[in-house]
Amino acid sequence: VQLVESGGGLVRTGGSLRLSCTVSGFTYGFAFDDYIIGWFRQAAGKEREGLSSINIKTMNTRYASSVKGRFSISSDNAKNTVYLQLNNLSPEDTADYYCAADSSGVGVSTSRYDFQYWGQGTQVTVSS
Repeated sequence: VQLVESGGGLVRTGGSLRLSCTVSGFTYGFAFDDYIIGWFRQAAGKEREGLSSINIKTMNTRYASSVKGRFSISSDNAKNTVYLQLNNLSPEDTADYYCAADSSGVGVSTSRYDFQYWGQGTQVTVSS
């Protein structure tokens, strides 16, 4: 399973970005809606933090308290793509952002230990 993130960049405080995660190379017998897709971030010197996830089949979502109300996750099943809309950004949101896939199809976790496949990440920098 391959995941490719895009949409990162440099933005000013209060700005917005939309990150994309396109998934391909599904394991035999699996399709896009068998997966849970999560978004994570890792700032310099910090642990990887779970932000949000979506169960593609049920469309249930989960958000970390640190981003609830500012970030929004969605999917376009026709494009095998999950988006993370980032609003009202602050310098504290500066990090590498990653998407990941969980093939269990159960629940909607934001724990990095539940995800088996990872993208390479996209950098988000928020200037003050």
